[in-house]
Amino acid sequence: MGTAERAARAGTATRRNGRVAGELRGRDPERTRARILDAATREFARYGLGGARVDRIASGAGANKRMLYYYFGDKDALFQAVLEHSYQSIRTAEQELNLLGVDPVEGVARLVAFTWHYYIAHPEFLTLLNSENLHRGRHLKGSRRIRATNSPLIATLDEILARGARAGTFRPGVDSLQLYISIAGLSYFYLSNNHTLSAVFGRELASAEARAERLAHMTDVIIGFLTNTREN
Repeated sequence: MGTAERAARAGTATRRNGRVAGELRGRDPERTRARILDAATREFARYGLGGARVDRIASGAGANKRMLYYYFGDKDALFQAVLEHSYQSIRTAEQELNLLGVDPVEGVARLVAFTWHYYIAHPEFLTLLNSENLHRGRHLKGSRRIRATNSPLIATLDEILARGARAGTFRPGVDSLQLYISIAGLSYFYLSNNHTLSAVFGRELASAEARAERLAHMTDVIIGFLTNTREN
């Protein structure tokens, strides 16, 4: 690409951004951005990254494609932003649990129950994770925010486990990351595979009764493991 062509493209981009900036005057940028994120979350959750369409996202947000590109750059960057926002939402909700304000057993039980109910209330979170795993996590790997978003939860679990071990309630040496993966995985697998599991085993695993049984079972599994302090 020659110097003249690069200059022409740069000029076009500058004029385009200038037009969008003009459109944004008098609007609420944060509200517009939030509407785009909400519409994109619905679109990506329903169609995945490959099937999602920018036109539908813009229409669902009551915006136009120029605004979408102005705020997020391109579809991949928007998908990354949706993932970051989704993780931030669950981590923010977890902070309301006051896990360090109760005894360790209650703290872990609260986290198990919260994770289960959050996944049920937000099925889009699971489908977004499924989609990102199909792409080998490349959007999250490129995120500058995702580790900082998730690290506080692991630090909180570290403290809960340490307190429980000092009190003799929990076995020592439990890895907090492994524990969280187990908590999340017990809910994630059941809910993500609910239709196939129900068909294969001939039980309606999405019923209220089955879900209550599942939560009780998961809580028993996690708490039973942590409180089994007997030496082999």
